[in-house]
Amino acid sequence: MLKVIIVDDHPLMRKGMALTLSSEMDIDVVAQASSAEEALDMLKTLKPDAAVVDISLPGMNGIDLIRHLQTFRPEIKALVVSRHDEELYAERAIRAGAKGYLMKLEAGDVIVQAMRRIASGGIYISEEINNRLLMNMATGKTNKSHSPLEMLSDRELEVFELIGKGKSTREIADQLHVSVKTVETYRSRIKEKLNIGSASELMQQAVQWMSNGG
Repeated sequence: MLKVIIVDDHPLMRKGMALTLSSEMDIDVVAQASSAEEALDMLKTLKPDAAVVDISLPGMNGIDLIRHLQTFRPEIKALVVSRHDEELYAERAIRAGAKGYLMKLEAGDVIVQAMRRIASGGIYISEEINNRLLMNMATGKTNKSHSPLEMLSDRELEVFELIGKGKSTREIADQLHVSVKTVETYRSRIKEKLNIGSASELMQQAVQWMSNGG
């Protein structure tokens, strides 16, 4: 029996994934958590084989959670299921230690297949991302040479994406479950790293980047 914990801050999404996975005779969803901190607390007593992890979580984000698992519970195989485009986050998630990456829009159709793949020791990502990772390995390069956005932390990149979607500082704070001051700090760091001088220029570049498909 494959024991799974689901970490997602959207109750309906958690419930849907839990129902899909639990309907399989060989998969048991042993716990559900709405934050990384809650999941880590549960793992003090639970011993799941795998974790379904969203990237956007209140407090610690999903990629940081995966890094924690790699350090303290490396036997747990992580599958990222996120609304974020895999072009933007899949490589970051895999580098952090995830064994697979799914878009939420397609999760209902393939999450069982993906979970079985990673449970058996495999990797579940799209062919495009797989080819990119293999090419980087073959050439000794990383995606950091492709875009200055690679200088951004995972949370900074998430904030940059939300800015590009037209979200206000307050809306970003509410979505990420952090303070407005924290979002303002992220915005300042983004401007510094990308050599952007003003808030309007930051908005312009973020919107342009999103309109170009990231």
